[in-house]
Amino acid sequence: MNGTLFEKHLTAAEIEAGLEHVLAAPKDDGRLELIVRRPAVDKREVIETGVLDTEIGLVGDNWLVRGSSRTNNGKGHPEMQLNLMNYRFALLIAASRKRVPLAGDQLFVDLDLSEENVPPGTRISIGEAIIEVTTIPHLGCKKFVQRFGLDAMTIANSEFGRKHHLRGINAKVITGGSVKAGDTIRSIK
Repeated sequence: MNGTLFEKHLTAAEIEAGLEHVLAAPKDDGRLELIVRRPAVDKREVIETGVLDTEIGLVGDNWLVRGSSRTNNGKGHPEMQLNLMNYRFALLIAASRKRVPLAGDQLFVDLDLSEENVPPGTRISIGEAIIEVTTIPHLGCKKFVQRFGLDAMTIANSEFGRKHHLRGINAKVITGGSVKAGDTIRSIK
């Protein structure tokens, strides 16, 4: 899958009309809907089962080698190992399941990712793995605008969008293990 797959972008009004459903995502006992590996820039592989590793994140993903401008060694930022996005919002702005992976996140979840529900430091279990929400915000970028439109990014990056983490959250792997689409995802209280 490449990043050029284009569909009509939704308007702000169309996105806002779908937000009630997005905000109704479960607060606990959610579901891992989609796992997406990024083996190379602008490449996506939807997989049914993946392995989360404390050193390399999602096995087969390019997070570590792609690197980050936020690190001194040029490798992936340890607080940005995984990107989780609310599947309902991703599906809304993508307009089809086949376009959801273009968002660039690895884990698409049916779970309330709001600041109130999963603040930084929250540990979340998925399959055999445990991850932790980190403090670094996950925001829309130029590619996000190209794929989903300026209105989608404006809403995701607005004060409301940030409060609800519509663009998603960053996380790191605490305990590695296997995860699969359909797994229950819940915060550890």
